[in-house]
Amino acid sequence: MSNFTHVVFEGLGIDFDLPSVAFTIGNHDFKFYGLIIAFGFGLAVLYGGRGAWKWKMSLDGMTDVLIWGTIFGILGARIYYVAFEWDYYSVHLNEIPAIWNGGIAIYGGIIGALLGAVIGCKIGKIDYLNLLDLGALGLLIGQGIGRWGNFFNQEAFGTNTTTALFRMWSPKIQATLAENSAELAEKGMTVNPDLPVHPTFLYESVWCLLSFLILHIIVNKKREFKGEIFMLYCVLYGAERMVVEGMRTDSLYIGDTTIRVSQLLSAVIVVVALAFFVYFMVRCKKGTLPQKMLPIIPDERPKKEKKK
Repeated sequence: MSNFTHVVFEGLGIDFDLPSVAFTIGNHDFKFYGLIIAFGFGLAVLYGGRGAWKWKMSLDGMTDVLIWGTIFGILGARIYYVAFEWDYYSVHLNEIPAIWNGGIAIYGGIIGALLGAVIGCKIGKIDYLNLLDLGALGLLIGQGIGRWGNFFNQEAFGTNTTTALFRMWSPKIQATLAENSAELAEKGMTVNPDLPVHPTFLYESVWCLLSFLILHIIVNKKREFKGEIFMLYCVLYGAERMVVEGMRTDSLYIGDTTIRVSQLLSAVIVVVALAFFVYFMVRCKKGTLPQKMLPIIPDERPKKEKKK
């Protein structure tokens, strides 16, 4: 099997051979998919560590959060995906642990990481709401970068388009659409394997990175209460996922219906998070929200001595 696939960006007038393997050591191939996800995770951890130092959060406590959040996040991402693809995995039980072949769900990872963070916060004595705000920014970094792993795998793409500027096509996309065309037709999607598709990985990556920039500014300049950034993350990411998920051809569905799991969950998250945000913002403005805010960036400048 070739480690390259030819990718065409028709709207940009460019095409090139895209490698799936970054390098090989012995008999083991290290794929770009895993390396990019690891890179995004690493940047998120570095940002979180820097933020924890600025917010005077215990780095030992944050280590506990990182360990528990990572373990539960990976388990949650895989369990979520397998649960909604159980018809396949029920007869391929040996493939359930094979996470390196793909098949993880971001929402499952987030849910798992949040549960793991609860344990980590208890052990490390970390304020959970402050952690949520910091973690939301880390998630946006990881998601924004991690989606490029989907590009190197030529997966997580959308339906056909002949007008989108960044529309793309590759033999792997063609083969995937041809293989799943009948199943997609049952879900109300007619696809043509020979036409380009929406690069939904790109849409989500750009949205996540822009959302990170916006929330990074807010958390350093305008944060009114603990948990605010996490609520805004839920609104921003949920809104994007509702739209982009509707374009994708690899969605998880509720049973035999045409209801996309992530689209429905995103809608619920947006409504709930927005309601909580408005409620807490009103209480904050009225001065009835009893929260002791940690300094966002402690003043480390040397104090000037008073002239005698």
